[in-house]
Parts: sequence; structure tokens; C-alpha cells
Amino acid sequence: MRFLGNLIWFLVTGLYSFFAWTISGLLFCITVIGIPFGLQCFKLAKLFIWPMGHTVQTRFSAHPIANLIWVVLFGWELCLGYVLSGVLYSITIIGIPFGRQCFKLAELALCPFGASVV
Repeated sequence: MRFLGNLIWFLVTGLYSFFAWTISGLLFCITVIGIPFGLQCFKLAKLFIWPMGHTVQTRFSAHPIANLIWVVLFGWELCLGYVLSGVLYSITIIGIPFGRQCFKLAELALCPFGASVV
């Protein structure tokens, strides 16, 4: 069942999001200052391929300065987008598993520094 969910996710949302996060990570890695932010974009892109069956553990205290900069500049918009996508997916019974994945990704998009995907 997890494979089928991941396959549907990949075809509907995952492929496009993977490319968007990968391109964002490459753009961040152009400058030396942006490399840590680019690496976090790659972490998000990797999770977007097959999100079902993975859990996200966030630790804001691991890198509070980097997380604060991320939240102020990018994180809150990304988190809001994933929460709204999760709400839209959750309107139907079939979309509830995909909505749960969006909520998981919203948590990671808000504070990616120090977070781990298990």
C-alpha cells in the first residue's frame, strides 16, 4: 500500500516538487553563504520523491540561528503553502493520506536545520 501511495504521490505532486526543490538548492549553492540553505533544499527534495513511510524529527535547538533565518525568509511561506495543500488534499477521504504527507512536509519546511528524516 505504501508503494502505491508513493507512486501516486510521485506522479501527482512529487516529480514537480522534486525539480522545484532541486533547482532552488542549486540556485542557493551558487553563493558560499547560500550553501547551507541549498543543502536543506536537497534534503526536502529527497523526501519529496517517496514521502510515505518516512517520519520527520525536527530539532529547532540544533541550529537556532539558521532556523530563525530560514523561518523569517522562506520557511513560513513554504509551511503555509504545505498546510493549505494538506487541507485541500484532506477534503476527500482518498486524499487524506496525501494531506498527512503535506502536513509532515510543512513541519520540515518550517525548520529544516537539525531535522532528520527517518
